[in-house]
Amino acid sequence: MIKPLFIFTAHKSSFKVVIKNLEALSVEQIQTIQKFVDKRNGLFDFQTYSFIIHKKLEFQEFVHLIELSFLNAICMDNPIVYKVKPRISFGQYKGMLYNELPDSYLLWLKSSYFGYERDTMEVELKVRGL
Repeated sequence: MIKPLFIFTAHKSSFKVVIKNLEALSVEQIQTIQKFVDKRNGLFDFQTYSFIIHKKLEFQEFVHLIELSFLNAICMDNPIVYKVKPRISFGQYKGMLYNELPDSYLLWLKSSYFGYERDTMEVELKVRGL
């Protein structure tokens, strides 16, 4: 049986988990995850394959919670998280969040821009897998 793959992201007062392989899971596994989320007053979103629980937890605490809940899952921490969402400070998309930029513009920046926001741009490219 395939184990659910949970990608954990901590936020200021909640955490979000993306289930990368939700489509490959059995109905019973999905129901077990749904019960886990419901028990904690969380929100399960089938469109984004994710759930959010409004409780501040760190990754190791989440893993321990999963183990105590007898969910047989693989848990991974999402290391790429912005505390403040960065905005682009130049060009035709000035003022937009980096995560709102079109892929084509980011790819163009990758080959054309070497300024001080280069690290932020490269993180966004990595997040998108470009």
